[in-house]
Amino acid sequence: MLLLFDIDGTLVAGATDAHRDALHAALWDVHRVDARTVGPTLSRAGRTDGEIARAILLDAGVSAQRIDDRADEVREACCRAYAQLCPPDLSDTVLPGIPALLAWLDESPEITLGLLTGNYEPVARLKLSRAGIGQHFPADQGAFGSDAEDRAALPAIARRRAGALGTPYARTRTVVIGDTPRDIACARADGVRCFAVATGPFPVADLASADRVLSDAEGLRAVLSEELAR
Repeated sequence: MLLLFDIDGTLVAGATDAHRDALHAALWDVHRVDARTVGPTLSRAGRTDGEIARAILLDAGVSAQRIDDRADEVREACCRAYAQLCPPDLSDTVLPGIPALLAWLDESPEITLGLLTGNYEPVARLKLSRAGIGQHFPADQGAFGSDAEDRAALPAIARRRAGALGTPYARTRTVVIGDTPRDIACARADGVRCFAVATGPFPVADLASADRVLSDAEGLRAVLSEELAR
């Protein structure tokens, strides 16, 4: 199985302040837009960094063409800023049961782990490294907000990276694991399954369209045990 884990709300919680500030700093550096004064009602849960940046910039009156032309600059500036702003220790943000779950999955030769997140990849890697769980996710696996602004495109990218001999990893053996309706939607867009965990901002009722809905990492481990036993 290929298991594609979201980060914020799924693996860690409360690790977004420095990330938000880094993106805001990038928008100021590149576009001279003060993100604190625009887009205050934008829900960021489940969105890619590029999508968030675009929404803020459009709200500030920046043209779509200018956003496209300078998207790489925003990404690079955000990653630089995050490297400076990220706390040295994020271990207290790791959700209960996650370290044990990841260690257990590492022991199974039938499991390939990857990340599927809206974070730019350098942000994602540093965040999880500082949280003490980055070692579970190989550098050549997963898909990130730096790969595509549209989250729906990410599962297919992750499957290509996990495949062999130019053949993407099979949809039938791929599962997206996340905590928002957008995680479910991106899985559906690629025809793969989604196991949702109610450890983020959305309650179980809002995640009902997932293939399985679990309350925490312990419940997720039980479901994955069932899958591996088949």
